[in-house]
Amino acid sequence: MGAEMPTAAAVSPENAHRSGLAYPNPLAGTPGEPNYAASVKKADGSELKVACPTSTRLSLALMNMNAVMGGAACHWGGPSGFAEIISALHGIMFEPLKDNKEWHTRWNFVNDAGHAENGIYAVKANYGFAGMTMADLKGFRSVESKLTGHGEGHIFPEGVMVSNGPLGSGLPIAQGLSLADRLANNTERTTICVMSDGAMMEGEAREAVAAIPGLAAKGKTTPFVMVLSDNNTKLSGRIDEQSFSMVPSFDALAAQGWDVVEVAEGHDLQAVFTAIEAAIGTAEGDATKPVAVWVKTVKGKGVVSTEESASGGHGFPLGNPSALRAFVNEIAESGGCKELPPVYADWLAELEAAGQAKEAAAAAKPKSDAAPTGKIQGGFAKAMIACAEEGLPVVSVSADLAGSTGVGPFQTAFPQFTFDVGIAESNMVNAATGFSKQGYIPVVDTFAQFGVTKGALPICMANLSQSPIIGVFSHIGFQDAADGASHQGLMYLAMTSAIPYTTVYCPASAEEAEWAMAHTIRDFADKRAKGETPNSVLFFCGRENFPISLVADGKYEWGKAQIVADTTSSVEGGKDKSVVVSANASSVAYAQQAVDQLAEQGIGAVLLNNAIPNQPDLEAHTAALARCGGRLVTVEDHQAIGGAGSMLVTALAEASVDFSVKLLGVRGHFGQSSYTAVELYDKHGIGPAGITEAAASFFA
Repeated sequence: MGAEMPTAAAVSPENAHRSGLAYPNPLAGTPGEPNYAASVKKADGSELKVACPTSTRLSLALMNMNAVMGGAACHWGGPSGFAEIISALHGIMFEPLKDNKEWHTRWNFVNDAGHAENGIYAVKANYGFAGMTMADLKGFRSVESKLTGHGEGHIFPEGVMVSNGPLGSGLPIAQGLSLADRLANNTERTTICVMSDGAMMEGEAREAVAAIPGLAAKGKTTPFVMVLSDNNTKLSGRIDEQSFSMVPSFDALAAQGWDVVEVAEGHDLQAVFTAIEAAIGTAEGDATKPVAVWVKTVKGKGVVSTEESASGGHGFPLGNPSALRAFVNEIAESGGCKELPPVYADWLAELEAAGQAKEAAAAAKPKSDAAPTGKIQGGFAKAMIACAEEGLPVVSVSADLAGSTGVGPFQTAFPQFTFDVGIAESNMVNAATGFSKQGYIPVVDTFAQFGVTKGALPICMANLSQSPIIGVFSHIGFQDAADGASHQGLMYLAMTSAIPYTTVYCPASAEEAEWAMAHTIRDFADKRAKGETPNSVLFFCGRENFPISLVADGKYEWGKAQIVADTTSSVEGGKDKSVVVSANASSVAYAQQAVDQLAEQGIGAVLLNNAIPNQPDLEAHTAALARCGGRLVTVEDHQAIGGAGSMLVTALAEASVDFSVKLLGVRGHFGQSSYTAVELYDKHGIGPAGITEAAASFFA
């Protein structure tokens, strides 16, 4: 992507490797002027129309409210703080070229600040880029929309050059784009990467920060500009208060070879534009020295309450449209907009009406007597607190996400045993390894996708060092629905189950999570006391609410698959009309729904909670299969390759168990954004309907 390559026939053999392969560039062409514009003055004295930052913030508030109404989480603070930067950059990049070439022949643009992608969507819709309209923003994060939670090239190739999401991953890719352009002698294109101070904490970003100026000095890159938003804020609070100050890291940029330009007023559009325009000129004047534009910004800019919040209003702060008008009016007033443009006024009224209708429908709905629900990870902190109160040396080593992973209450109860290393998952696991070696019981936490991709090698080194760790890795699979593919860990079992001396545990309820964590911590202490080395235990769980307990008065036994449901005796045919359903984590609750649906069809089932996929309970599965004619359905929120089902099937085959199987999982695809996970479960055939259909197919 990016380079306008010559056709294969035009490339001589000696230059074929240098030029790279020719293939179509899917990026949309240069758009016209923005519909809602602000004017800035260029260095030559002429004026340029750029997207109005206030318009961007208004779009953000309304598109986020649409997504929240659908059931999705959204980001407000980050993109609102980036508004002036994104306006200035797109004004420069979308200015028509004199030779009528498309904008992407002149620029590589990479957004490393994935949480700010919705602000970029707002700017692109303002321009009408890639055919986008303001109405398209209303579908943000829905399963029908190409506007995913983070920019994804596989869903929106005409609008996103490089997929983003995991902080710190964009800058190294931008480095590669620049290196490739230089190799192809495409020296007229400048690479621009936008990133946040939080992303600068990641190891891969720090590697690129060091490598880019070093490679540039050797003449191996094209002009390179990094625009850094410094708001001293991460998801859970102020970076310098919770982790450590990043100022020394920014001060070190110059020593590493960057030409540093500081912008003290990151919400002065003209000042930001002037600095970026000058930085591009400097970089293009001397490609051997990249330029870093260090911009001081305010996360949550435009609304006082989010500006003053410790988290900068990271997520969208409104749960329904009842307070939306005041929120939107404050944005408009802070940006000098005396009256909402009709498109925003109409959109606001539409959301208010939808909110009122939703409230009326909820009020008219009969109260449910369903079992109480909650997040599975809520059980982990309870066990950690109980064990710490017993005197066991539990420590929490985090990478910013403790509020989301469920360990936050432990950190509140025991701040002296809490260590936040910043947004740096590899460093988190490595630090925990040191704690383990010194006799502590370390618990690390992050999203599953980041824990396994950035933590796999450190986990290997922990086990090689006889220094096991405990991991709480939440938001597995499609459970991180709204954030999209970059955050959806669909390979977590495949990536960790084969690590020697590692046990993977996937609890299906908060009650089970509490029991399993307590068992793990106490077992860790017992083995250490005996001079033995315990396994590392990695807990994987979902995000959405599930029944607090799946089995009334349920008993748990380590290594034993719990029978969650058994309807075989309630159907005619018994063994001849029954199946075994094996599930884990979030999939167990959905499998329970399928078991109920099967019973209505006269099909019995034994539902097993296969909580430890890489050590499956063969005894329980073999016994259940014997009662159900050897018919097995496995289901999981994971790729079918390398998941719980494949590990179970292999173990059963090695034990010479006679069975036939329907293995349900994701079949080699990435995910995408959706308001709720069940939409993606249904799309990929792993929801209640898919499980029911697979089980019923045995009797078709």
